[in-house]
Parts: sequence; structure tokens; C-alpha cells
Amino acid sequence: MPALSSLDDLAREAARLRSEGRRLVLTNGCFDILHTGHVDYLERARQLGDALAVAINSDRSVRELKGPARPVNPEQDRARIISALRTVDYVVVFDSLRATEVIRSLRPALYAKGGDYTPDSLNSEELAALHEVGADIRILPLVPGRSTTAILARAAVPDLPHSSAAN
Repeated sequence: MPALSSLDDLAREAARLRSEGRRLVLTNGCFDILHTGHVDYLERARQLGDALAVAINSDRSVRELKGPARPVNPEQDRARIISALRTVDYVVVFDSLRATEVIRSLRPALYAKGGDYTPDSLNSEELAALHEVGADIRILPLVPGRSTTAILARAAVPDLPHSSAAN
């Protein structure tokens, strides 16, 4: 199965994995500008199960979540980059603000989110769907100082030194 899939195709794959007793891990996000924090996070998420599915917000939903200047990279580029990572098994783009439909369709064994969330701060619809499908929720630590917002802030400074410490 190709890494980049439709939700229906990925739901069938998720059902196959469950029937084999394998654990699917699901995470989601914008993944606008890939950075070390994303890579570390995805590697940790993949270690939690047998396969990792990444649901990527569509361009429309990123604009609604982050504002009119985002995303920097279009959804097909973001999906292609994430699908190229060896730690990622499946990628799907979703158009809603929340991953509720993705969660209900895939029925993952585990759901991973970054350390900027807590179980209490997860969206209530997503949380209800996770409980409905019986998914374990894991909050994974962030890499300090590594975020798309921080990268964009540095990139906006015209005379930022280009040393390894600044990158």
C-alpha cells in the first residue's frame, strides 16, 4: 500500500492490521515546515506500535487553525515529505479542523500528540472518539526550541546570523 492514501483505503489497511493483532499508532497535525522536532516526535510515535499513520491537515484547515499566511507549504508537498520518512507507514490528508472522523475510521490502538498538549487539552470531540474506539493516548515530549512558529519567527528577521546555533 502506498504511504499516501485515501481515508477509505487506510481504514481498510487499519482493519487488516487489527485482524493480524498489530497495533496502529495515529498522529495528526499540520507539519507545515518539517524540522527536527517533527522527526523526533514521529520516531517516538512509531516506536509505540507496529505501524504509524500520520493525518495531515488540509491547506484549508491549516488556514483556519493558523491564519491566512499558513500553510507555508501546500498539503500535497507536506504529505509527500512526511510519507518519505522511513518511520512513517501511512499518510492521509484530512479537510476538517479536527481529526475526529480519521480517528473513528482508523480505530487506532494508540493516538500520539506532542507535549504541547495534555489529555485534558485535547479537543473534546477527538477525545470522545478516542475513548469510543478504545485508543490509548500518549503525550510525547517536544524537542525544546524546535517548532514551525519559531522557525518562521527567525526567518522573518532579515539579518539573522546563519550559524549552526541559529538554525
